[in-house]
Amino acid sequence: MDLITLLPFIVLIGAMFLMTRSAKKKQAAAAQMRNDMQPGTGVRTIGGMYATVKEVHDDTVLLEVAPGVHAVYAKNAIGAVLDDAEYNRIVHGDDPELDTDGTVVPDDASSLTGDGDAEVAKIDLGKDGAADDAETEDATAKDVKETEDVKDAKGEAKTDGDADSK
Repeated sequence: MDLITLLPFIVLIGAMFLMTRSAKKKQAAAAQMRNDMQPGTGVRTIGGMYATVKEVHDDTVLLEVAPGVHAVYAKNAIGAVLDDAEYNRIVHGDDPELDTDGTVVPDDASSLTGDGDAEVAKIDLGKDGAADDAETEDATAKDVKETEDVKDAKGEAKTDGDADSK
């Protein structure tokens, strides 16, 4: 056999080896992360639930999912172990970056124009009730007129689906 004919098979086997090697490294890192969990640590499960570790056993973990609510999870169900700052930011909404200068962003641009005391005229883009009632009456009268126009020579009203041919 020639080396050129074996080259594609060698490349394919090498690629498979590299892919399985990186997958094994990721699995080992995840297992190490789960084994390093300590009580009081914030975690995220593979289902996306955030909880605090209360007890760590061989194959299971006792999590406090809400104050006073405990649940037992398999260690493999832990997706990530979070540091305290990230856990508090996600669960409690604590973000120290937002509290630096205490500035408040306005909801609209009216405070940016400088005319804070001026009365702003508001435009109502919705239709008023009287106009809606008048339109409804006009539409009803139009429907009655169209029904009268549809009558044929015998004085009978045509309905949907009636053919003009006889």
